Amino acid sequence: MTPAPSRSPARPVLTDGGLETWLIFDRGVELPDFAAFPLLDTADGRRLLTEYWDLNLTVATTQGLDFILGAPTWRASADWGVRLGYDAASLDRINRDAIAFMQALRDRHQTASISLPVWGSVGPRGDAYNPDRPTGASEAEAYHRPQIESFKAAGADAFTAQTLTHSDEAIGIARAARAAGLPCTLSFTTETDGRLPGGEALGDAIQRVDGATDAAPDSYMINCAHPDHFRQALACGEPWLQRLGGVRANASRLSHAELDNATELKSGDPVELGALYRQLRETVPGLTVLGGCCGTDHRHIEQICKACV
Repeated sequence: MTPAPSRSPARPVLTDGGLETWLIFDRGVELPDFAAFPLLDTADGRRLLTEYWDLNLTVATTQGLDFILGAPTWRASADWGVRLGYDAASLDRINRDAIAFMQALRDRHQTASISLPVWGSVGPRGDAYNPDRPTGASEAEAYHRPQIESFKAAGADAFTAQTLTHSDEAIGIARAARAAGLPCTLSFTTETDGRLPGGEALGDAIQRVDGATDAAPDSYMINCAHPDHFRQALACGEPWLQRLGGVRANASRLSHAELDNATELKSGDPVELGALYRQLRETVPGLTVLGGCCGTDHRHIEQICKACV
C-alpha cells in the first residue's frame, strides 16, 4: 500500500487519565466491577469525581488546550448494571446524570479560549481483559443502543467506546451511534503483541468496521495498553493510520493479565510516557486526543502535554 502522506502533528486535545485506578489506589475507594458510575449517587462520590477532574482540567487550562470531559459511564450498561443493582430505568437516569455532572464541570471551567466537549463513555459488554464470549454486531447494536440514547437525550456532544476487543462489537456500537445520531470514536485495546485480545490485527479491525459501517465512526483510538505494546503496529505507513485520532495508554508495560492481578499501583514514569507519546505522534501525526488509562493520573497528563505541545 502507498504510505500515508507525512504531516506535522496537530495541537493536542487532552483528556483525563485512569479514573478507576486513581480512585482505587490513590483514594482507597472500592469499585466493584471497576465501575465508577455509582459514585454519582453519593455526595462523597461526587466530591471525589470533582477532585479528579479538577486536577486533570488544571493541566489543560494552564496550557490553554481543549479538553474532552468523558463521563464515568464505562460500566453503566445493562449486564454490568444489573450486577450493581441498576435496572434499565436507573441506568437511563445515571447515564443522564453523568452527562449533566460533566456539563456542570464544563460550565465551571469553560473560558473563551478553550473548548470542553462532554462525551459519554461506553465499555465492552464483556470483560475487556478476558473476552471469552465475543458479542456479535447485531447483538452489540441492540445492547449498547439504550446507553447511547441516554447520552443523546442528555445533550452529550459525542461518546467514545473504550477497551473494545473485537471488531464485531465495534460494528454494532457504530451502527447504534448512527441510529441515535450521536458522533462516536471507537477505541480498541491491544495485547503486548499489538493485536486485539480477540486476535485481530489493529489495522484489520479498523478497516473491517469502516467497511461494515460506511466509515461511520468519527475516528479510532487505542487505550489500555502501553505504547511499547502497539507502536510497531503503527510503523506500517498504511492508509488506515489516518483514521487513528488518539491514544490513552497505560503507564505500565505489564500485560492485561498481570495488571488484572496487581495489588499495587503500576504508575510507571510520567516523563518517559510523555516522551513515548511524542514518538507516537511523530509516527502518526493524526494522534490528537491524548490521555491516559490504567495507572495514569494528572501527573502523566502534564508530562504528555509538556512533551507534545
